[in-house]
Amino acid sequence: MKRPLLNLKSYAIALFAIGLMTACSSDDNSVTPDQEEQEEEQEEEASRWITVAGAKMGENPGDGNGGTLIYSVTSEDAKDPTVQIDPFNNGFVAPSNRTARLQASEDGNTIFNISYAGDTGGNYTKYIVEGEGKFTPTGSEISIAPYVGTAPRWIKLFDGDKTGAAVYVSTEHQMDDNDTPNNVTDDKYLYTNSTIGVVTLDLVDSQINNFQEHVITLSEEESAAGYYISRIDMPVLNAAGDKLYIGARVSKVDPATVESDSDYDILSSKTIVLDYPSLLNPTIISSSIGHGNTNGYRSINAFLYDGSVYQANQSDPEGSHILKIGSDNQYDDSYDFNLDDALGVEGAYILAWRPAANGKAVLAYRHEGSEEGVAGAQGFFALVDLNAKTATKIEAIPYEADFYLFQYQGYAVDGNEIYLTQAPVGKNGNIYVVDTETGAVTKGAQLINTEGSHFIGTW
Repeated sequence: MKRPLLNLKSYAIALFAIGLMTACSSDDNSVTPDQEEQEEEQEEEASRWITVAGAKMGENPGDGNGGTLIYSVTSEDAKDPTVQIDPFNNGFVAPSNRTARLQASEDGNTIFNISYAGDTGGNYTKYIVEGEGKFTPTGSEISIAPYVGTAPRWIKLFDGDKTGAAVYVSTEHQMDDNDTPNNVTDDKYLYTNSTIGVVTLDLVDSQINNFQEHVITLSEEESAAGYYISRIDMPVLNAAGDKLYIGARVSKVDPATVESDSDYDILSSKTIVLDYPSLLNPTIISSSIGHGNTNGYRSINAFLYDGSVYQANQSDPEGSHILKIGSDNQYDDSYDFNLDDALGVEGAYILAWRPAANGKAVLAYRHEGSEEGVAGAQGFFALVDLNAKTATKIEAIPYEADFYLFQYQGYAVDGNEIYLTQAPVGKNGNIYVVDTETGAVTKGAQLINTEGSHFIGTW
């Protein structure tokens, strides 16, 4: 597998240092050719590609509907504030009618993409990362549109880059159309069915593994009140690898009129659970801690850590929570991690987050005090500890009203370090690297922006 090229500056310094040691050392202490080669291999192994994605403006600043461009640098260059990254002029166009839904291999050497909407919607492609704007297609293309449509919501499962999973949902109101005694049809709302489709995709051999559809309905009481699952997203495997969790958004109609209801009590957070890999036997689990949705938006919303799945929720009246699903495949309601309390804000809303292997995460959020910018509410980053249930705003990152994170998709993780992008809509910015263990923040490479566009993450 191709590795990132060595940073030339670091390489030159290393060769100079080796030369000095060779000149000044005795024959017994000199560096042999084998040792020199081993040191170079170790430095090469330590490097990782960091892929930056920019979403180009369509009609309005920050809408991201003009397409997605990607550009890669080594992790060394990503940390270098003298390096410039300009995907909008020099990047590779990731095929997609709108913002591409990107995923990366765990080592950063491969980018996976499924086009979103348009003529190519639902097409799966993957690319070998070669550096800068060079991404070489590899393997076969395949369309998952026949299974989940041309605008699929998909994610790469954390199973060693083997499998992707995509989902869709459609809804249908069920009515009682019994005739009344005077022969006038009196349609009465009963409940709403949600038909979910789930497909798993072999990312290595580009083929469909499995596809299943299910009709699911909430509890009798919830359904009669007009509640139903309206959107699903962000599948994740449990630690045992035998259950697939799918995040869900719950909406509501007024049973009297069957019109959309916007003023209602928010139900407890819910997740659909399927057997894996069969994708059979759907059940719904509910949290007693969090309320609101668990489907997320553009970024992965749930992660496996220390044998449990940790999941963010959104639109919680008490502020977003990070919820925990235990090894029994049920919500662990003894785990209470509320972002309002941890950050000292009101109305925290988790936009995108990603933990490192040590259980410490970088989290993008907004809150009721967020300033409104050109594309929406301003966002912030926080350092989160899943074990201690703490969250601290990262003050070393600059913020302004046009720093927009609602469409943020990805973070690159390299050991305990997490790479992120900071650039307001239409303005230049930088990569920042957070050492999650120490909290230290490094200001890295410059991000060159263009009018109305924004950066949506690193991979």
